[in-house]
Amino acid sequence: MTAANEARAILKRLGVNDAVWGGSLPTRSPIDGSSAGGLIQTTDLDGVAARSVAAFHAWKRVPAPRRGELVRLLGEELRASKDDLARLVTLEAGKIVSEGLGEVQEMIDICDFAVGLSRQLYGLTLASERPGHAMRETWQPLGPVLVISAFNFPVAVWAWNACLALVCGDPVIWKPSEKTPLTALATRAIFDRAVARFGDAPEGLSQLAIGGREVGETLTADPRIALVSATGSTRMGKAVAQTVAARLGRSLLELGGNNAMIVTPSADLDMAVRAIAFSAVGTCGQRCTTLRRLLVHESIADGLIARLRAAYQTLPVGDPREDGVLVGPLIDEAAARGLETALAQAVTEGGEIVVGGDRVAPLTEGDGVYVRPAIVRMPAQSAVVQHETFAPILYVLTWSDFDAAVTMQNAVPQGLSSCVFTDSVREAEAFLSAWGSDCGIANVNIGPSGAEIGGAFGGEKDTGGGRESGSDAWKAYMRRQTQTVNFSTSLPLAQGVKFEV
Repeated sequence: MTAANEARAILKRLGVNDAVWGGSLPTRSPIDGSSAGGLIQTTDLDGVAARSVAAFHAWKRVPAPRRGELVRLLGEELRASKDDLARLVTLEAGKIVSEGLGEVQEMIDICDFAVGLSRQLYGLTLASERPGHAMRETWQPLGPVLVISAFNFPVAVWAWNACLALVCGDPVIWKPSEKTPLTALATRAIFDRAVARFGDAPEGLSQLAIGGREVGETLTADPRIALVSATGSTRMGKAVAQTVAARLGRSLLELGGNNAMIVTPSADLDMAVRAIAFSAVGTCGQRCTTLRRLLVHESIADGLIARLRAAYQTLPVGDPREDGVLVGPLIDEAAARGLETALAQAVTEGGEIVVGGDRVAPLTEGDGVYVRPAIVRMPAQSAVVQHETFAPILYVLTWSDFDAAVTMQNAVPQGLSSCVFTDSVREAEAFLSAWGSDCGIANVNIGPSGAEIGGAFGGEKDTGGGRESGSDAWKAYMRRQTQTVNFSTSLPLAQGVKFEV
């Protein structure tokens, strides 16, 4: 069975209406290049925004714990549909089976987090300088939220945003990647089942906007959208930021990463090799947290590279549905050309390809794009190393001084995720200090990829500065309000100002 036929069967099983088909937006599975057909694109974007505004006026009046009940029901429906939705992630994004299951589990986890959050949208009690006055700070619902997601995490990123937005009192409009619209349609069907059980959610609380870049551009420019949460390339994020800032709106950006691992002489190399392999080749190198730069102490570099070369030569590449496969396809031909261009530039800049980089014939019939993950030894952190190529290329550089290694790690435009492998407390704590890693995520003896939902996710510099998921990331979806109540019979002014009339 082609991947597209299997996807159509799953969509039908999940309750996606056949009316979505017959349009001009193409669909394609990276596994074999098969198409499930064309989807109808969303054209009434004005109506989408208007329905979201109407839903906001109703939803913000619902108590937050009651809003959390809807998210609890969504979590139940996701649990019931986990296998089907995860399979669809594999079929449409090319992830191996365990990664597809892990992505849906991430959705379930953020549902659980958000349900608890619905009873903890806490503010502050502040001391007033005026007698008989009480001050407090509270958080109020913000308004419609537009979520623009990327192909590599086609459903989890929506859940990070939507679950928090919903308990905070905000409706959600979802513009999925045009490369992965089927998983969005499936998620909407699952959400609709939760809404049916909830009973009284307003129409337009969660909507899909299917289409290409112009759909996202139109909604991003709409002043009725209070927050635009965009995940994708730095180029896209800069365009979104400028459009939203021009209308004084809010944006939450989670953009590119060029993540590094520093390996010191004291590191447990067995652990390091495993962490490097997953972080560098998981999702075929198409994660924003993918390990792209390996900074190794010169005394252990040759031995570690030899071990990695041996490990890479045994990596099973092929149909991600098959047992034992660890590296699935690239999303499309453009991604493969990007890998090949980067490798050629790396060689021009003095690099030596240690292993990989060549194409692999698909293990299934069809037109999937498969490559062997590459390791390139570089003499310096040249232009190609500082650029994020969304493919499985690992650049290896050496160092002799730990502070210089940290400086090298920080000397790229991106600042998402980072890690160090060391058994030295001094090195670990220096890496985590104010003069250490400048990234939003910093790990010790853990790779840069595979964050948990409990922590805020995001990074600095060209990564955009946004934070999604756990911790206090919920505050991005609300507006802060300082409130003062005078319960006295007089009217003293602050700062001792006198104004008698």
